[in-house]
Amino acid sequence: MPEPDQSLDEILNEVLRVAIRRRWWVLLPASVIAVGACLTSLLLPKRYASDATILVERQQVPERYVAGNRTTDVREELLGMTDAILSRTQLLQIIDEFALYPKEKKDLAPEQLVDLMRGNIKVEPLEKRAESKDLNAFRISFDGVDPHSAQEVTNALTTLFVKENLKSREEQSTGTTNFLAGELESAAAELKQQEGQVRDFKMRFLGELPEQQQGNLAILTGLHAQLQNTMSTLGRAREQQVYLQSLLSQYDSLAAAGVLTARTMAPSPNETTEAELTRLQNEKAELLARYTANHPDVVKIEEQIKETEALLAATKQAPQPTKDGTLPESTNSARPAESDASTAQIKSQLEANQLEIKNSSEDEKRIEAQIAGYQSRLNLTPVREQQLADLLHGYDRSKQHYDDLLSKKTESELATSLERHQQGQRFNIIDPPSLPMNPSSPSYMKIGLGGLAAGIAVGAALAFLVESRDHSLRREEELMRIFSFPLMVGVPVLLSRADERRRSRVALLEWFVGATLCLLVCAAEFYVFGRG
Repeated sequence: MPEPDQSLDEILNEVLRVAIRRRWWVLLPASVIAVGACLTSLLLPKRYASDATILVERQQVPERYVAGNRTTDVREELLGMTDAILSRTQLLQIIDEFALYPKEKKDLAPEQLVDLMRGNIKVEPLEKRAESKDLNAFRISFDGVDPHSAQEVTNALTTLFVKENLKSREEQSTGTTNFLAGELESAAAELKQQEGQVRDFKMRFLGELPEQQQGNLAILTGLHAQLQNTMSTLGRAREQQVYLQSLLSQYDSLAAAGVLTARTMAPSPNETTEAELTRLQNEKAELLARYTANHPDVVKIEEQIKETEALLAATKQAPQPTKDGTLPESTNSARPAESDASTAQIKSQLEANQLEIKNSSEDEKRIEAQIAGYQSRLNLTPVREQQLADLLHGYDRSKQHYDDLLSKKTESELATSLERHQQGQRFNIIDPPSLPMNPSSPSYMKIGLGGLAAGIAVGAALAFLVESRDHSLRREEELMRIFSFPLMVGVPVLLSRADERRRSRVALLEWFVGATLCLLVCAAEFYVFGRG
């Protein structure tokens, strides 16, 4: 055996000498194991693998027009479909449909058959680029004992993958649309409730709302103007009342005296009436400068002017006093009747004037009450504005939520329609299931080479094991390593002719047997290589 202090060349030479010396310990196990492996591979059952390639096609319609409802990665989707298709129920149905594993059914339970079939199915992603994170294609293969059944099972699995892809995508898209529809109904109900609250608030506080503030201000301005006009009318009516009362007092005093003198009538009724008529006409001119002829104040003062003109005409028809202040005798007899008529007319005007004062006072109170009401509305407008802002904030939030859900539901409906028309992402079979002509297993080449390598390894291990147990000294160097004294005498090997002939025959036999074993191993290896 090699020593630790030997060089590499010495170690290699020693190993070569051991291999030559123990050649049969290496050759026989290697030959037996290699031939045995080849024969064993021929006895193993043949299995045929049929495969198909499926391409993952992208969505046909650009995503900027229609966005899909699927958010999962293709790899995750493939894993989910693989779990669904390779489920126990699905695989047992395929086993029964294609009569798979007839021998195994006698000894194995259904769960074991399912596990056995799962081991014969492979789903492998195909990567074009190492840096690509997405999946472009994948391969499905099934390993069976018959080429035709393997192809049929692979075709069934491929069809299941395509159908499951379309079904799962449509179901997920439809489920998303239905979910959004339910959420949209809830949002619509909430929005309707918010609208009802806003509507009830506006009806409850009508006139105090922020959008009615400008209208309230305009109405309040108009009411102030009406109040001013009413107060002006009331002031004029009261002045006219004083005038009529003084005029009536004069007529009553003259009627009681029985005579009419210029002194007792000073100032004269004509002058007083003319002054009142002038004042009314001036006031009418002022009103016409601001209002039209149909304005109530203009119409009312027009009536007062007509009454004053009629009163002025009646006073002018009455007899005028003489220079000494007395009336002519021809008129003294007619004076009581005319005086009664004038007094009645003045009383009638005074009653009308009192009615006007009453109406104007009521209008003044009514307008002041309206002003107070509109002023209260304006004072409450900021409070209502804050309350309405809180309601509108909830309404706007509900409206935005409703609009977002409506938009998402519309997009989801488009995506669902896209999936139903098979225009979305889908699986396309670009390489249909193949019909295997050569078995995929057993791998005769691997078994043969593996048996040969295993045989050589076993033979080498046996050879070195036997060598390690043999303590014979065969060379002078070995003797010198063991003993410290030098070698004094060497005895060469002396062979007789019979020994030499015997050795020659043994060597020839060894070469023949060794060559035969090598040829046998080579023939076995070539045979199984041809089968593979």
